[in-house]
Amino acid sequence: MPIDRRRFLVASASLAVLSGGTGRAAAQSYGQSYNATNDEGRAVANMRLPGEITGEILALRGVTYVGPREAETTIYEFFDFNCPYCRKAGADLASLASSDPTLRIGLVHNPILSVQSAQAAKVALAVQRKLGSAAAWSLYGQLLGRPGRIDGPGALDAATALGLPKPEAESIADSEEVRAALKSHMKMAADLGLYATPSYVLGNTGILGHPGARSLARMIASLRRCDRIAC
Repeated sequence: MPIDRRRFLVASASLAVLSGGTGRAAAQSYGQSYNATNDEGRAVANMRLPGEITGEILALRGVTYVGPREAETTIYEFFDFNCPYCRKAGADLASLASSDPTLRIGLVHNPILSVQSAQAAKVALAVQRKLGSAAAWSLYGQLLGRPGRIDGPGALDAATALGLPKPEAESIADSEEVRAALKSHMKMAADLGLYATPSYVLGNTGILGHPGARSLARMIASLRRCDRIAC
């Protein structure tokens, strides 16, 4: 796949600067707004986020959704295909999607770790654009379930297996629409101060790192009960 290496090196460097403190929410340090723990009982870093920013996530183009459109609860994962913890997160989110049919999950690309991550994200956005969320959700699970580095050519092979011909996938992945969508995803992560992958937005709370499936399920249940990730 033709890759604009310089463009994505610049994009990743720009995001690193934003994540360091110039995003709209990044100046707020992650501590514990709520007393939440992970699956091992350790404290989970979390922060209240401005509703005017989290409300903008709905307007992002290219977000992959699974679960009912009318769901009362949506959790957003901001992820990088080459983040080791995102592999565990991917499996845990699939488990949550199966066990909680009333939950809506949104996948937001934040490829801050490598140019290869950005390549794969572009292909995933191409699949989302052409084949829809079901196919993009399948691609997400397939790629994160593979060992080794995930890159553009590997993502293209997976997209082809899903029914998107490689030349068409390349063309869409390198389009201005996909570039703009990826840029908006990364900017949202920076604006929210989500400087680690994976990170989550649940309600108006940001969760830094992957706490585990049981912990996420507890947070979702708490949000439904008292509008907080820990009651």
